[in-house]
Formats: sequence, C-alpha cells, structure tokens
Amino acid sequence: MATNEGKNAQGAGGPRHSGPEIDKATGQSTTGHEWDGIKELNTPLPRWWLWVFYACTIYALVYVVLYPAIPLIKTGTTGLLGWHSRSAVARELSEVEAARAGVMEKIRTMPLEEIAADPDLSDTAFRAGQSAFKVNCVQCHGSGAEGGFGYANLNDDDWIWGGTLEDIHTTIQHGIRYDQDPETRISEMPAFGRDGLLDQTQIAQVTQYVLSLSGLPHDAAEAEAGSPLFAENCAVCHGENGEGQQMLGAPTLNDAVWLYSADPKQIASQINNPKHGVMPAWAGRLDEGTIKQLTIYVHGLGGGVAAEQVSAN
Repeated sequence: MATNEGKNAQGAGGPRHSGPEIDKATGQSTTGHEWDGIKELNTPLPRWWLWVFYACTIYALVYVVLYPAIPLIKTGTTGLLGWHSRSAVARELSEVEAARAGVMEKIRTMPLEEIAADPDLSDTAFRAGQSAFKVNCVQCHGSGAEGGFGYANLNDDDWIWGGTLEDIHTTIQHGIRYDQDPETRISEMPAFGRDGLLDQTQIAQVTQYVLSLSGLPHDAAEAEAGSPLFAENCAVCHGENGEGQQMLGAPTLNDAVWLYSADPKQIASQINNPKHGVMPAWAGRLDEGTIKQLTIYVHGLGGGVAAEQVSAN
C-alpha cells in the first residue's frame, strides 16, 4: 500500500506540460519546434495582413480568368472578356486620329504661307513637326537640330539651299544628291586637287584666302596670292566675296558658320577632294501633311526666312 501510494504521490507531483511552452527571455510562446537548441517563437502574422494577402490572391485568380495572363508556347490565354492591350491602344489611336482629322486635312491641303499665318494651325503643325523630326531627322541633325560635322545646323540663319518655307519644303521632299529622286537638289564642287585643277601650293593659298573672308587668323601673303585663284575658280559659285549662292547650293564662306570645319587642314581637304553629303528624299516615305509639319517646325526653329524678306533682297 505504501509503495503504491508513494508512486501515486510521485506521479501526481511530477513535471507536467499543459499548453504551449513559454520562452523565458521574451515571454512569448513557442511553436514547439527546436533546431540545435534554438526554439521558434510563435509570432503569427497580423490579421489585417492575412486579409490583404487573401484579397490579393482572389483578385489575381479572377484576373487570370478574365484577362490575358498566362503565356503559352506560341500564344497565351485570352481571358473570358477577350480584352487585349494592343486592341485598346489601337482604338485610342484611332480616336485621336479621328479627333484631329479636320486639322490634319487643313495642314495637308492649305498653302504653307496660310498655315504659318494662322496661329492655332501653325502651333499644331509645329508641335506635330517636332514629333516627326524626332522620329526621322535627329539621327543626322541632332535632337536639338544643332547639326554636326557634315550635317547642317537648322537653328541658325545660314541656308545652303534657302530658308523660306518653300525652299525647306522642297529640300525635305526631294533631298540633296539623292539619286533615287529625279528632282533632288544637286551641287557638285570640283575636286581641285584630285583632278589637277590646282596644285598643293595653290590650294594652300586659296585656303588662307577663305580664312581671311571670315576674319579668321590667316597668312596675309598667302591669302593675297590666293585671291586671284579664288576669283578664277571659286567665285562663280561662292560669290566674289564668299557670300554663297543658294540657287546653286554653294555655302557662304564669309561668316562663322561651317558645315565641316574652320580648321585650315579641313578647308584644304575640302578644296582638294570635297565631301558631298546626301540627304534622302522624304516624299513617298512621309505623307504631304507630315512634310508640311516638318517644314513649319524647321522654319520655326529660329533661322527661317520670310518670303517677303527674300523678295526685298
């Protein structure tokens, strides 16, 4: 009896584990898991976070069912609604085109001078031309139309082929030395050195004379010797004083604007064996309305010449 009572008493007073174990350091209950003596605290996620997670999961499942979502080998799931982002963009673009169709038709059919005289129409054409310029012209003329080595700066008032609206329009339409357009603008400067028209000494003298025309540092004696050579070989296109001739596409030589460079070596190289740049004809690539928009934009950059100004000159 005593033995049994003792056993019962020991069993009654022995260690018991009722409920989760409490971590002494934090007072937080544990999960009962243990790794290398490290016990995991039981810290469940906040209730609000769980509800947000469940809501997002349900939303994602609904989206997958209704909209295109899962890519397959050659296509993808279309969704029950049949909606597609491409068709949505196409619809929006069609709506924009329809809304501005009247204005674009005016730009396409009206004379350039009348477009330029209408402030609202001119502003619309300028902005549309700016967008067209960024797509088609910045590769050569730069994002700001500032040009570069061999590419004309369209911001200044130096124009090789003329800066009126009609001049710019013709240049954009038919290009420069573009052999695929029979109406392209063509000017060919002779290769005075390569073809033996002038020797290297004479080319050096003409180079110094050209430098003198624009007031750049030069050798006065060499320039004096180059003056008659310039008159005999160059003035017929570039003018007696280097003022250029837009009708012939001969650039001005008596100012500070240079298509290639004002470096004497570069000038001599151009006289010896000239570079002839090519600009593509945009007629056929762009519609007439877009070409007119580009014309208005380029003319409005700051260097455009008014028709009456040309007439007065």
